[in-house]
Amino acid sequence: MSQIKNYIEKNKQRFLDELFGLIRIPSISSQSEHRPDMLKAAEYWKKTVLDAGADRVEIFETKGNPVVYGEKIIDPSLPVILVYGHYDVMPVDPLEQWLSSPFEPEIRDGKIYARGADDDKGQSFIHAKAFELMVKTGTLPCNVKFMIEGEEEIGSGSLKIWCEENKDLLKSDVIIVSDTGMIAENVPSITTGLRGISCLEVEVSGPSHDLHSGIYGGAVANPVNILCKMIASLHDESGRVKVKGFYDDVETVSNEERRELAKAPFSLEEYRKSIKVNEVWGETGYTTTERTGIRPALDVNGIWGGYTGEGSKTIIPAKAYAKISMRLVPNQDYKKIAELFKSHFESLAPAYVTVKVTPLHGGQGYVSPIDSPEYKAAHRAITESFGAAPVPVRTGGSIPIISAFEQILGVKSILMGFGLESDAIHSPNENFPLINFYRGIETVPLFYKYYVEEYSKRL
Repeated sequence: MSQIKNYIEKNKQRFLDELFGLIRIPSISSQSEHRPDMLKAAEYWKKTVLDAGADRVEIFETKGNPVVYGEKIIDPSLPVILVYGHYDVMPVDPLEQWLSSPFEPEIRDGKIYARGADDDKGQSFIHAKAFELMVKTGTLPCNVKFMIEGEEEIGSGSLKIWCEENKDLLKSDVIIVSDTGMIAENVPSITTGLRGISCLEVEVSGPSHDLHSGIYGGAVANPVNILCKMIASLHDESGRVKVKGFYDDVETVSNEERRELAKAPFSLEEYRKSIKVNEVWGETGYTTTERTGIRPALDVNGIWGGYTGEGSKTIIPAKAYAKISMRLVPNQDYKKIAELFKSHFESLAPAYVTVKVTPLHGGQGYVSPIDSPEYKAAHRAITESFGAAPVPVRTGGSIPIISAFEQILGVKSILMGFGLESDAIHSPNENFPLINFYRGIETVPLFYKYYVEEYSKRL
């Protein structure tokens, strides 16, 4: 451990400077104007992995954004750890709510503030620096491969195809991912479950063009009004989603497992205070942590239509739109759910409007066992570096590609994240604690060490 700590202490500022170079690239995958930035971020990752000690690094073109692949094979008889991360980030809107420039990282109160500071540039960079540490100190105990993509925030569509085409290249024994979080800075955890996701856009159309609200108001249906009514009808009074068939495949979690999940530290009062709400809301019969961990959900992510500029413009808009995401639990198929939603939403449309539902992207949920070599190794590594045993948790977030890895590559993933709920990922003022960045670099080499030991026990 002292060798690890000494190397980190010696190189702390350089690690940070190099991470800042990556963060400064505005690699927003959902916005086409940032396509050049995606290429620039891939090139940055290529240099990073090469400089860290990889023997081979390539950028693979896809129909979408490129994939960076790297490897260091020290002994074919040893296990292979495949590192996954993503260099794309979410849009920064609303820009006016940022206290500093989203792509000019700034350190305040011991935290890095910038888009991608946590999700996932900061967390994935932990693995590059941990790999460098092991190579430079001669302590790398097994083979390593890197797979860094640029479409996670839009569903990883190109990566799924690329994995299908490169199964032999990606042969490995475990995939390690740091794109999740911990319960608290002093309460480490390992994510054992992710919700799936299904994202769609809906369009409600009325008249052929915007109409004068004085001449036509009260005589022609307003698409914005109708859309609001349709959305409001998607939940019942108990917080359950009213889409027919939505719960048919939902996994029923046993009371025993619910009791185990309840052992994770959680303060409802602190939770409310952290997001400044007076009361929580959700499906009746479940706790807040259960609602985000073992139950599905449906939310409107954005809604618009008509005139939204300064001042007034008295019209009946011709169209109204909304973006909707559904977080899914294991056994729910995101394609099936998208079809169920489409049929249900179209059935809600009155005769005086037309409705169009367009699926965007999605992915399956994921559950990881807690008796595997990788879980045991992560547990040992985190306990040693944090001084506390990690708690297994199911998180409400989604990483669609994780379930695809298991389906395509036949390999399980270990979700060993270092983010915190307060990091505001996907929101203005995203941040990442410096202590977790450096502690992550300290923890990952221990995972490698203990994984090789646990792996050997099974031979």
